Amino acid sequence: MADEDADEPTVPIVCEACETTSRVPLSTLRESIERHNEQRHDGEDIARVDPVLADALADAVAADLGLYDAE
Repeated sequence: MADEDADEPTVPIVCEACETTSRVPLSTLRESIERHNEQRHDGEDIARVDPVLADALADAVAADLGLYDAE
């Protein structure tokens, strides 16, 4: 099972308020962010997926859906 965990992609999360960054397995991303925000920021959405990655992913999805295609 340890080999399976090593193969799982990780996602960078950042918390500017805490001045921290970390990487968490994709399968626990939502729970990790929610737990951090609950424990450290009274549930306020402070920690999040690294904005650079989030923007790149949004661009890739938009391109894949053809939203950037000029008609």
